[in-house]
Amino acid sequence: MDRMAFSTATSLPLRISTRAARSMCVGHRSSARTPIRATASRINAGADVFVEAVKWDSAGLVAAVAQQYDTGEVLMVAWMNEEAVRATVAERRAVYWSRSRGRLWRKGEQSGNVQTIKDLRIDCDGDTLLLLVDQIGPACHTGRLSCFYKSLDGDQLKSVMDPIRDPKQMYGKK
Repeated sequence: MDRMAFSTATSLPLRISTRAARSMCVGHRSSARTPIRATASRINAGADVFVEAVKWDSAGLVAAVAQQYDTGEVLMVAWMNEEAVRATVAERRAVYWSRSRGRLWRKGEQSGNVQTIKDLRIDCDGDTLLLLVDQIGPACHTGRLSCFYKSLDGDQLKSVMDPIRDPKQMYGKK
């Protein structure tokens, strides 16, 4: 069972396990049911634990899958470095490492299509992260809800999802 903690700085929810929630409460008891408020130091401590569990690749990156928290729809895959993970935990919004730009990329910084973090998970091997998000607008730069809109149909790829927003509206004319 998860408990919801809230950052005093942002009042956005931060999902943490019951065990972690109990360990952060002074004088906790296993039957404790009172919600906790996550302080900045606790959020940073949580980021430390998360970062230490990651198996970074040779470039200092880890794959991150963004999934819509309430529907299970896989939205996109991106890369994160340590700074991106820490920013994601602190800001409660998806922050990735853009390999093409060579800098942090806050999802939605240009398009407005923000991903608010509901939960952060790491796989059993520590080499892939799962971000359960609340996606505002399309996740894909093509204007589609998901980047996974092409399906193999025999020997052809076919689009199985129409754009929900014109990319020119999101990014301006190129």
